Amino acid sequence: MTEVVFQGKYTETIGRRKRAIARVRLYPGKGEVIVNGKGLKEYFGTEKLRNTVKQAFETVGRSESFNVSAKVEGGGITGQAEAIRLGIARSLVKEDEELRTTLKKADLLCRDSRKRERKKPGKLGARRSPQWAKR
Repeated sequence: MTEVVFQGKYTETIGRRKRAIARVRLYPGKGEVIVNGKGLKEYFGTEKLRNTVKQAFETVGRSESFNVSAKVEGGGITGQAEAIRLGIARSLVKEDEELRTTLKKADLLCRDSRKRERKKPGKLGARRSPQWAKR
C-alpha cells in the first residue's frame, strides 16, 4: 500500500454518484492520483475506470498540473470512479473559473442523480410482482 501524503494548499470538493461519495483534494503537482491511500492503478483495476477518473483533466488538458487525493466510500467501483471524476471537475472549476464552459460542454459538471429504486411492500423488488395464477 503506497501511503503518499501531499503537502501544501489544496482545493477540496465532493462528488457523488449512486451510493458513492468522494472527498477530493486537488494539490499543485505532477499528476499523481491517490485513492484511499492507494495509487490509481492499484485501486482501479481496469483501464476504463482509470480513464474515467482522469477524464476531467484530459478534457481541459491539465493532467500534469495537479495531484489528486481522494477518499471515497460506498457504492460500487464504477460509481466511485464517477464520483471522483465529478469531484475533480468541481475542483478544477474552483481553481480556474474559465474551465467551467469546457467541462460543462463535456457534461462533467452535471451530477448524475439516478439511484437504485427502493423495494415496495407487497412486491418482490422495486416493481416485480409475485407470480399470479388464475386457477
